[in-house]
Amino acid sequence: MKSPIFKTIFLLSFIFVFTSCSSIKERKIEKQKQKELAIQNIKKSSALDEYVSKLSIQEKVCQLFIENLEGNSKLIPVEHYGDLSGNRGEGKALIPGGYIFFSYNLSETPQKVISFTDNIKKYCFDNELIVPFLAADQEGGLVTRLRNLCGPLPSNQRVSEKLDLTKAYELYELQALQMKALGFDMNLAPVVEVCTDYNKEFLNERSFGSKEQVISYGKACVTAYENNGICTVLKHFPGNSNTDPHTGLPEIDLSLEKMNDLLEPFCSLMKMSCAVLMSHARTVCLDSQVPACLSYSWITDRIRNTEKYEGIIFSDDIFMGALQDNGYPPEKACVMAIDSGINCIMISEKRFGKAAKVLIEKASEDETFSQKIDESVKKILSYKIKAGYLEYQKKETETDYEYELVPVLNFDSLENRLESFNQAKKKNVELYMEYFYNK
Repeated sequence: MKSPIFKTIFLLSFIFVFTSCSSIKERKIEKQKQKELAIQNIKKSSALDEYVSKLSIQEKVCQLFIENLEGNSKLIPVEHYGDLSGNRGEGKALIPGGYIFFSYNLSETPQKVISFTDNIKKYCFDNELIVPFLAADQEGGLVTRLRNLCGPLPSNQRVSEKLDLTKAYELYELQALQMKALGFDMNLAPVVEVCTDYNKEFLNERSFGSKEQVISYGKACVTAYENNGICTVLKHFPGNSNTDPHTGLPEIDLSLEKMNDLLEPFCSLMKMSCAVLMSHARTVCLDSQVPACLSYSWITDRIRNTEKYEGIIFSDDIFMGALQDNGYPPEKACVMAIDSGINCIMISEKRFGKAAKVLIEKASEDETFSQKIDESVKKILSYKIKAGYLEYQKKETETDYEYELVPVLNFDSLENRLESFNQAKKKNVELYMEYFYNK
C-alpha cells in the first residue's frame, strides 16, 4: 500500500504537469493573438498608405489646416478647388482638415448647434470630401467658447483650488459628454503650462498652478475628455512669457535645465493626449532665432525624436502678430511649419487657399517636402479613424484578407443626443453649485 507521502508527491506532480501544460497552452494562444494583431496592424497601415496615395496633392494639403468658418446654421464654403488654379469658385468646396468654432458660430440652443455640426459632416460626406474634425477652445474660465450652452466650467486655477482629482475628472467628463452630444470631437485644451513669474500675467487663471498640480490635474482633465471621445490638445508647448502672442513675440529667457523642468507636464501627459499645440515663443536656450511653432529643433528633434510622440502637432494661429509682425507672414510661416514637423496649421481666418497654394507649389519642386506632407496627412487621418469619420473594412481575398479605408457617417438620433446633453449639463450645474457657487 502506498504511503500518504507518496500520494501527496504524486498529486503535486500531477498538478504541476497539468498547470504547466495549461500555462504553455495559454502562452501559445496569447502569442498567436499578438501575432495576428501585428498582422492586422500591418495590413491597416498598408490600407492607410493606399488611401493617402490616391489623394491628390490638393486634397492632401487641405488636411493640413484648421480654420474658422462662416455662419452658425449650415456650412457655407467660401473657397473652392478652382481657386488654387486660377478658376475661382469652380470645383468642389475647399474643406480644411478641421474647423475651429468661435462664439459667433454657436447658436443659442443645443438643437441648433447639433443641426449645424451635422450639416457640416453630411455636406462633406455627400460631396465626397473628407469630413473635418470639429474643435472649440473649451479651457474653462475666460476661455470657454461653449459657455452659453454647456454647464459652467471654471478656470484651471479654480478647479485645482476647489476640487480633488476625482471631482475634477467628473467635471471634465461631464463637459466631454456635452461637447460630444453637440457634435464636437476635439477640445483645444488643456493649458498645461506651469504658472511662473514669466507667464502668470498672460496666463492669468489658465494654469492649474505648480508643476505637480499641472501634472495631476492635467491628467484628470486629459483622461476625462479622451475616455469620452473628445481629443485633447496640450498647449502651449514649450510655454509663453507675459507677452501676448496676439500682439507681440514672446521671449523666454530661461536655461535649458529650467525649461526642461517646466516641460515635465507636457512630457508626462503627451502619451495620453491626441495632440500638442506649439506656442509662438522664442527660447534663448534652444533655437533662439525662430519661434517654437516653426522650429525643427523643438518640433522634430525634441517632441518627435526625444519624446517619441506620435500624435498630431498643431501650430498656433499663424495670423497672430507674434509671427506676422516679426518677419513671418502666413505664406512663409506655413512652409516653415511643415518643414519643421508641424502636422496641422491653425488659421483664425475663414480662408486658407492662399497658404495651401504655396504648399502645393513647394511640394511640386521638393520631394522631401512632399513626403512630409504625406506623413502629416497620415497623422490627421489616423485621428479621423479614431474619431469615426473613416473606418477599416475587411475584405476577403482568394488566399487571405486585406483592409480598405472608407469614409463613414454615423449619427445617433437627435433625441438621444439631447438627452445625453441635458443629463450631463444637469449634473455639471449641480457640481458647480456645490463646489464653486459663492465660494
